[in-house]
Amino acid sequence: MKDSPIVALALRCTGFLERYLPDAFVFALGATGLCLGAGWLWTGTGLGTMLDGWGKGFFSLLGFTLQMSLIIILGHVVASAPPVARLLGRLAGLAQTAKGGVTLVALLAMLSSWLNWGFSLTFSAMLARATARRFAARGQPIDYRALAAASFLGLGSIWAQGLSGSAALQMATTGALPPGLQGHGIALSQTIFLWQSLVSVVVEVSVVTALFWLIAPRESDAVTAAALGIDLTDDTHPEVEPSKLRPGERPEHSLGLSLLFVALATAYLTRSLISAPSVLEAVNLNTINLGLLTLGTALHRTPARLQRAFAQATPAVWGVILQFPFYGGIAGVLASAHLNERIAGLFVGAASQGTLPPLVGLYSLVLGIFVPSGGSKWLIEAPYVLEAASRLHVHAGWMVAVYDLGEALANLVQPFWMLPVLGIFGLRARDVMRYTVITFFVLLPVVMGLTYGLGLTLTR
Repeated sequence: MKDSPIVALALRCTGFLERYLPDAFVFALGATGLCLGAGWLWTGTGLGTMLDGWGKGFFSLLGFTLQMSLIIILGHVVASAPPVARLLGRLAGLAQTAKGGVTLVALLAMLSSWLNWGFSLTFSAMLARATARRFAARGQPIDYRALAAASFLGLGSIWAQGLSGSAALQMATTGALPPGLQGHGIALSQTIFLWQSLVSVVVEVSVVTALFWLIAPRESDAVTAAALGIDLTDDTHPEVEPSKLRPGERPEHSLGLSLLFVALATAYLTRSLISAPSVLEAVNLNTINLGLLTLGTALHRTPARLQRAFAQATPAVWGVILQFPFYGGIAGVLASAHLNERIAGLFVGAASQGTLPPLVGLYSLVLGIFVPSGGSKWLIEAPYVLEAASRLHVHAGWMVAVYDLGEALANLVQPFWMLPVLGIFGLRARDVMRYTVITFFVLLPVVMGLTYGLGLTLTR
């Protein structure tokens, strides 16, 4: 069947990006040189001063790097637990039509990404494959490419406005701020829990759900996994029989040690929530990660299962570990060369109180295509974006939300975060991006409208 004009346009955009877009690490290296050059030519800062800033910033965020790595790993750990697999089977059976199956995956991908994007990435991919298996068992065709694209929509829409949004968590977590912002934290109540942020989440979820109902292929047009030559066999790991365990292995397969950790962690988290002035002030990267580890331990039941889940999830974080120190170094150069103030001046000169939010949202989107990481990109943007907001009397927490709104859109046209799940599906980026690029074109004006319209309801 011939592709529609909008799908053909999406495929052309995908082909261009696949051919010409460099890897994110290349941008990290190039941006380092660019910042050093700008500091020398624009502000007249000496190379020695900038090198000192770069060196101090390079390893200044190791704690944050580990925290973000754990967000990804623990999301995978929870999503891969046996009870979650059983839940996936039940959810996959809810849809009765091909359009309904794709739309359900899209909706649950977005809702789960609000809770934790690392969990959503794995959970939604597993749900999409479970749905494909369920339809194949019924003898009903369902488009496998559309299912894969739907599973990724959380990272292309609302993840950054949720409980694992790295920019908001970074601003709310002591010690996770880049040079120049120490002591200027912003509570979650002023970022992801602003009513304006919650409204934007509802609007995006509604628009994308409706869009996928419209563009998901019917049964007669569906390209199934079988047609693509893809095996849908559910890989499982058989349990070791207790009688075959050596004495030294038995503690690894016992429930008692896991229960001890779950009890200790639950007691600590409960005390933290009770002693905090409010629940939102108790929520930060550390408490979220401990909560996810506690839940993952309870779901996997034994230390052996938990270790296996960690080992399977760890390869997904190599990009974060490699790139985050470079972005910390870039943030150090920006601070030492006083480029923050200069770039903030450009924003102030080009925007007003009303137009700064959509301008920053669009800037965040463009930069996000080259730096596909909400946390690392915020290290670059935060100092001068918040400085511009201060000068124009724009609500600082809304600027974090605006950054998130623009940043998430970049994931729809930048395949970096698709790569961990494309292997699960056995697909190429262009198979999925034929749908995500369409979503990008629809969401772009919606998001820009939200950043402007809702921003008018806020002042500093």
